[in-house]
Amino acid sequence: MSSDPWGRVDETGTVYVRTADGERVVGSWQAGSPEEALAYFERKYEGLVVEIDLLERRVRTTDLSAKDATAAVEHLRQQVDEAHAVGDLAALGKRLDQLDELIETRREERRNARARQSEEARKAKEALVAEAEELAVSDQWRAAGERLRALVDTWKGLPRLDRKSDDELWHRFSHARSAFSKRRKAHFAALDAQREEARRRKEKLVTEAQELSGSTDWGPTAARYRDLMQEWKAAGRAQREHEEDLWQRFRAAQDVFFAARSEVFAERDAEQRENLTRKEELAAEAEKLLPVTDLKAARAAFRAINERWDSVGHVPRDARARIEGRMQAVERAIQEAEEAEWRRSNPEVRARAEGLTGQLQDAVDKLRAQIGKAREAGNTARAEKLERELQGRQALLDQALKGLRELDG
Repeated sequence: MSSDPWGRVDETGTVYVRTADGERVVGSWQAGSPEEALAYFERKYEGLVVEIDLLERRVRTTDLSAKDATAAVEHLRQQVDEAHAVGDLAALGKRLDQLDELIETRREERRNARARQSEEARKAKEALVAEAEELAVSDQWRAAGERLRALVDTWKGLPRLDRKSDDELWHRFSHARSAFSKRRKAHFAALDAQREEARRRKEKLVTEAQELSGSTDWGPTAARYRDLMQEWKAAGRAQREHEEDLWQRFRAAQDVFFAARSEVFAERDAEQRENLTRKEELAAEAEKLLPVTDLKAARAAFRAINERWDSVGHVPRDARARIEGRMQAVERAIQEAEEAEWRRSNPEVRARAEGLTGQLQDAVDKLRAQIGKAREAGNTARAEKLERELQGRQALLDQALKGLRELDG
């Protein structure tokens, strides 16, 4: 008979394992010594230890599910309970009990983790829904559309919630996307209608511009082209495939008109510059008549110059006032000479001038006599008053005498 702390072999070869409940037969051994028998059944025990070690390691270090881990524990527990092995089976049972506790702890941790993930996913999806509902009323069609597509991708990457919650949030999310799509379609449909209307209006403007391109009524036609340009800007943009073609046709018609006008105006400007040269020569010739010494000869010469002046066409607008001012200055000088001559030859004017001069001379002589008497009488105040009056009358007399000399020529 042979034994160790956990088992024994009796004289019949029966092998026993010791447990808290007493001995239990685990097998029999007839092929060798009792020590070999115990060693054989102890190796079977070590095999169970290895299996439990492996399961513990899987539970601690892998993502083995709680369900599979529990099934593995139960399988090992059954093996331990029915084990044909010699060793501390109670210790193995305790390890399996500890594994059950560990699995339950892991299950709770995973349950809590799933709950946290679910709550995070809920918050994330609620945030996506809120943003989608804000974007649903946006008019930033391109940016909002791209952002909504990105939100869909983000949604797909989030874990599902419970069916009811997930369906409710998805319904709101999908409704926001649909509302935005409907508004965008309506906007672009209206925009297409506006662009079509713009195309029709611009076609009419192009037609009118082409009809005007051959006009030689320069002023009104140029003004009408300016109006057409304002109408073009107010018409808005046509479809992209039409806008550039319409513009090119519109500009081409204008270019034809303005090129023709520029050519005509260039010829006119050259002619007016030549006319300006001729009038400058005539103005210089007229200015040589000044100062007027022979009124009759000056009048005849100016008349002849003026006839040649009138035969010359228009000059450039910016030189017109200057060149005409030179001729007008000569004309005014001749007119002033004529007026002076008329005053000299008019007997009534001379008579009025001589009469006024005589009256002023008498007044001056009278004042001088009065001043002399006042000084002789010692009346200084009166003498000073009369002298002031004399100064005024003398000034009038001097002016009258000057006018009379001018009449005398």
